[in-house]
Order: sequence, then C-alpha cells, then structure tokens
Amino acid sequence: MLIKKITLLIFLTFTSLATYAQQKFTVSGTISDSKSNETLIGVNIYVPALKIGTTTNEYGFYSLTMPEGEHEVEISYVGYESIQEMIVLNDNSKNNFSLKESGQELQEVVISSKKGKLNIRTAEMSTNKLSITAIKKMPVVMGEVDILKSLLLLPGVTNAGEGASGFNVRGGGADQNLILLDEAPVFSTSHLFGFFSVFNPDVIKDLKLYKGGIPAKFGGRASSVLDIHQKDGNSKGFHASGGIGLISSRLLVEGPLVKDKASFLIGGRASYLHLFLKLSEETKNTGLYFYDLNTKFNYKINDDNSLYLSGYFGRDVLNLNNVFNNTYGNSTLNLRWNHLFSDKLFSNLSLVYGDYNFGLGLKATNYQWDSGIKNYNIKYDLKNYISDSFKLNYGLNGIYYEFNPGTITGSGNSTINLQQLDKKYAFEPAAYVDAETKISEKITASYGLRYSLFYRLGGSTINYYDNNNPLIFNSDLQIYEKAKPVATKYFNRNEVVQNYNNLEPRFGVSYQLSDDAAIKANYNRMAQYLQLISNTSSPTPLDVWMPSDTYIKPQIADQVALGYFKNINDGTYTLEVESYYKKIKNRLDYIDGANLIANNAIEQIVLNGQMRSYGVEFLLKKNEGKLNGWISYTLSKSEQQTPGRTAEEIGINDGKWYNSVYDKRHNLAITSSYTLNEKWSFGTNFVLQSGQPVTYPTAKYEYIGETVPDYSLRNQYRLPAYHHLDISATLTPTKNKYRNWKGEWVFSIYNLYGRKNAASVHFADNPRTGDGEAVRTSIYGIVPSITYNFKF
Repeated sequence: MLIKKITLLIFLTFTSLATYAQQKFTVSGTISDSKSNETLIGVNIYVPALKIGTTTNEYGFYSLTMPEGEHEVEISYVGYESIQEMIVLNDNSKNNFSLKESGQELQEVVISSKKGKLNIRTAEMSTNKLSITAIKKMPVVMGEVDILKSLLLLPGVTNAGEGASGFNVRGGGADQNLILLDEAPVFSTSHLFGFFSVFNPDVIKDLKLYKGGIPAKFGGRASSVLDIHQKDGNSKGFHASGGIGLISSRLLVEGPLVKDKASFLIGGRASYLHLFLKLSEETKNTGLYFYDLNTKFNYKINDDNSLYLSGYFGRDVLNLNNVFNNTYGNSTLNLRWNHLFSDKLFSNLSLVYGDYNFGLGLKATNYQWDSGIKNYNIKYDLKNYISDSFKLNYGLNGIYYEFNPGTITGSGNSTINLQQLDKKYAFEPAAYVDAETKISEKITASYGLRYSLFYRLGGSTINYYDNNNPLIFNSDLQIYEKAKPVATKYFNRNEVVQNYNNLEPRFGVSYQLSDDAAIKANYNRMAQYLQLISNTSSPTPLDVWMPSDTYIKPQIADQVALGYFKNINDGTYTLEVESYYKKIKNRLDYIDGANLIANNAIEQIVLNGQMRSYGVEFLLKKNEGKLNGWISYTLSKSEQQTPGRTAEEIGINDGKWYNSVYDKRHNLAITSSYTLNEKWSFGTNFVLQSGQPVTYPTAKYEYIGETVPDYSLRNQYRLPAYHHLDISATLTPTKNKYRNWKGEWVFSIYNLYGRKNAASVHFADNPRTGDGEAVRTSIYGIVPSITYNFKF
C-alpha cells in the first residue's frame, strides 16, 4: 500500500511539473543596429512583471523562457533608444529586434534613451565595459584615439610609465593580461614602442575588461582578460569612415556582399612620421612608422548558421640611418561558425591562428636576430539557456605553441656565426563549465570550474643539474651563480618534457539589497603557463615568451573581491566600491646581473617567488545629461617576495617583501565630456598616480680605477608622482545633417600644463661641478593636435 502511495505521489509530482513546463515557452533571436544590421553585445532584455531578464551574447543572440501569455518586454542598450514591446507567447518563437542610436528619429515603441544602469541582479563584478563612442571623446596624445590608454582611467588599472606599452591590473604585470581580438591572443599591443596601441578604434565594436570574477571559459593569464570584438560590417549599405591626424591616418570601408545576409569590413591605418624626419639633415635616413590592417567577412547561411572570418596584420618599422633596423608585429586569423541547435542552445566553433615576430639587424656587422611565437587554437563553446533562472556555459579548447627565442644570422663578410636558440613547443588543452543561477528573488550566483593542462614538448635539449638546482648560492660572496649542467638530454618533438594540470574554480554571488543596490562577492583561480622573460617594468618588442618547464613553474593566482553597487536617481548616477586581495605563486624574479639576451638557459638566472596585491576601488559615474563622465580612485599595494631556498640563502632583498614595479599606492582619474550644442562638445581627462618604484644607486666606490655604483635594496625608492591634464574640443558642422559626407574636427591638448613626468631617472656627474646628480628623462611636454574625422 505504501509503495502504491509513493508511486502515485511521484506520478502526480511529475505530471504537475510537466503541466507547468508546458505552460512555459521560449522567445529567442538577435538584436542589432537598425542602420548597419551590426549585432549588439550585452543588450539588456528585461520583463518587469516577472523580474527576469537576460543579455545578448558575443554574437547578439538572446534566449528567454517565460510563462504562456502576454508579456511586456523592455530592451535597452547604452547609446541606443530603449524600446518596449508586447510579446504574446503560446509557443516557442523567434523575435529579432533592431535598435536605433540615440538622436535618430524615434518610432512609436521608443520610450526613453538608455541610462548606464548597473545590472544589480547578476553576480558579475570586477568588470568594466567601455563604449567606443565614449573612448573617441577622450583627449589623447597626438590626436590618436587609443583603446589601451582609455583603460588607465578605470579603477585598478595603471600604466608602467609615460609612453610605456601595456597596462597593469590590480598590481599585476602587463604579461599577466590576456588580450583577445576576436578570440585571437595578441602578444604585442603597442605601436612605436608603446606610444600607441595596435587597436584601430574604427573597427572595434565592443570591449570588456575582467579584473576579477573571470568566467571559466577564459584562462592562461594571472591578472585580467581584455576581450575585444571587431565590427561585423554593414550588411545594409556601403559606408566609409576615417580620419586624418598629425602622424597617422586611417580608413574603414564596409558594406554588403549579399544584402542583409553577408558583409565585409576592411580597415587600414598608417603613420607618416618618417616623412617629417626626412626634413632634417640629421634624420633624413631614419625611418620610423607603423601600419596595420583589420578585415572581417561574415555570411548568414540561414537562421541557425553563420560564418565569420576575421584577421589582423600589423607591423612597426624602424630604420636608424641605415645602421640599425627593427621590425615587429602581430598577425591573427580566426574562422568561426555559429550554430543554433535550438532556441535554448547556442554554439560557437573557432579556429584561431596567431603569430608575433620580432626582427633586429645591425648593418655594420651584418647581424640579424629574429624571434617570435606562433599559436594554433581550436575552441568550441556552448551556451545553454536551460530556464529563465539557470544558464549553463561549457566548452573545450586546445592551443599549440611554437616559441622561437632567437635565430641569429650573419651574411657577407660577417664574423657572426649562425646560431639558433632552442625552439620550444607546448600544448595547452582545457575544458570548462560555468553556470548562472537565480537562487531567489534577491540572490543570484555564478559558479564554474576550468580544468587546464599543459605539456612542455620536446624538440630541444634539456639541462640537468645537481640536486635539480640550476642556481648555486655562493655564501662567501652572498651572490647567486650559474650552475653547470651535469647532463643534457635531447627530447623529440613528440616527447613530453614536463606536464602540469590545474583545477581553476570560479564563484560569484550577488545579494540584492533593493531594486537599486546590491552587494557582491567573487573568487577565482587562474593558471598562467606562459612566462614573459623581461626585466623591464613595461613589455618591449625584445621580450621573449617561453613555456613553463621543469624549472620554471606556472603562475597560480587566487583572488577574492567584495563590492557594493548602487544605481542613483534611476541610473543617472552609478556607484561601485570594490575591495580585493590577490596572491600569485611562482612569479619569476631575476638574480642581480641577470643577462636575458640570447640566453639558452634562462633557468640559471631566475628564482621562483610570489606576489600579493590588495586594495579598494571607487567608481562614481554620471550617465546622463550634457555633462557626463566618471571619477575613479584606487588605494592599493603590490608586493613581491623571493625568499632563499634554504636557510643560508638570502633570496632577493634578503627574502623580505618589497614593492613590485607595478605598485601605485594612489591612482586617481577623472574624465568628463560636455555637449554644449549640436556643434560643439568638449572633453577632459585628469590622471594622478603615485610614482613607480625604482632602484637607485646610494653610493659609489673606486675599484682598480673604475667607479662602481652601490645600489639600494630593490625598488626601495620611487619616481616622482605622475600626473597630467588633457582637454579636447570637437567641432561638428551643422550642415552634416543635410549631406551624406559627415565630418568633424577634433582639437586637443595633451598635458595642458606641461608636466615633465619622469620616464626614468639616471645618475651622472655634473660636467661643471663634477658632483653626482639625478637626471630626469621625460617624453612629453605640451602636445597639441588636430584630427579630421569623416564618414560617408
């Protein structure tokens, strides 16, 4: 009798669940720009009556499950007019929407322009998204709009000095940032040795910086992920845009191959600084320029299948009086297939190729050095919209690396012998699963797990040392010295030299205090298997990447963060306050006197240490009105420690914690834009950062007729504080309204009050007095510029 009752109860339960399930249906589709048909990323789709919603993915797709019946749906996106639609659900359906940019003629369904409200309901935090429109309004050096420089206005993000390439996130190194362009890793992000970034703003659709709470689909770096997506191309009509600046110009052409079905995009940029150098007798034989090319083609096969092919090619060229030459740059290619299995299951398959190479030549000795890194990546990502309160992301990927630390050649009468530093090979596969769950009306959680593996492959000779120590500590001299290998072994390409595997958990939770406020927390672990061999604070083209091996361990980063988020006055203002703590194991540190150039045994000059950073970030934004912008402030600490391996060893800095080169105690940034009228708008930036830690000589002595400096402990001192004020004015002729050709003039002044920020400080004897003195080297003074932008 009891068994029958239990059976009946189970039957009734599943019957009721089935009945309930039959009362729910799914609406899905894509959301795009009404003029270009460009899909939009991160559009908010919200049902106020049910208090449920979702956002579009990287390809503009959304899926939302709701009960049967009539529902009012709000669709909103920054920079576009919000719309309100009534949807009748009595079956699964596809609904595609088009949004108009703010300021265009409004349809009847338009209710208001979207404010920059925070998404209080999701567990996502420690992320920043910048619109290209906002970035283009920022004053910049020499009139060159720079995506990476705009990141420096965000809390927790600093630079490595004036004119330096890369950026530092929450006390981490620039090499700990994963930078993706249409899913392809970019290893060198600068032109002209750090003055400008490689990203042409005209071709960029969306960018998002993850400083923490990093989704499980990303891996391979210890600090952050910068995810950048190119535009797809206008599939409705042919258009062109570009700009003419003081040192470079750019042009973008896009249009349909098959209207509303296939499109193309080609964007190019080139500098002409070398033309001005020819005006001087001293520099007439000097060439210094860069160029890059962005392309993208897409084809919508049908409602369930789309193909994308995108690429990037860029080069920098320096020729110094026909004596010294240097070329470097990136190439990437990505073929993607989007497939919709159902209205709830979206997939993306990508085949990615990347190549970064560096060349250096000296004509006098016929010397040529070539190095680089290639990667081949296959990845398959799926997103399953299981219900309105549960979404699942999962996938696989594998990356094959080929590292060339250096090929040294000579030609003609050169005395230089051919030398090939050992090439290195590696394979990095991974699998992940990520979930988003609405636990209750107030609590939302995200959680996931990434399992990564790393195989250092053969094709090179491996050194072996006594006690597995490639470094010997000389206790008499209190210094580290290179150990001599006791044996060597050559591994074939198909042999595994060393392997690693790591579980990388991710977790985030949001508790909604009210409709406009929430507290959030997250934790993530990241494993970084690639190491940048550099002893500079900023990446340079000469730096060499290498894989983890027997002696150099992968970096393991653990980070926790806690934050408070609030929308003020219905999103007119937003406030974000976050605190974080991050610790990284196996961070490389270099022994004193380390020589990194053409070194085939890097393990003999490095020690494994650790890093930690912690701080609190504030971000107050004004999202509406003629005047908008934000104020960000970060109070933080970044330290490094490399203790001795035994009790008698001193390690680095006597094994004590010391300031890392990325430590910027105070970081304040203010940016704003003001629209006076249809004709004039203005922008301003102010940045203030603590000086970068440096190591200074504190004394000098004579030894065998030579002056030898005696240095302080590592990073014991600081450069002077870094700050500058920039302004810009944009003139948009009113006659733009009545013609296809639309233009604007941008006038800007970088470093308005002429601050001489120190790029470095060196010490020398004063030629007049003979006394030692510190000499500051600065790069920029006041830099005025003018740029003409156009589109038609």
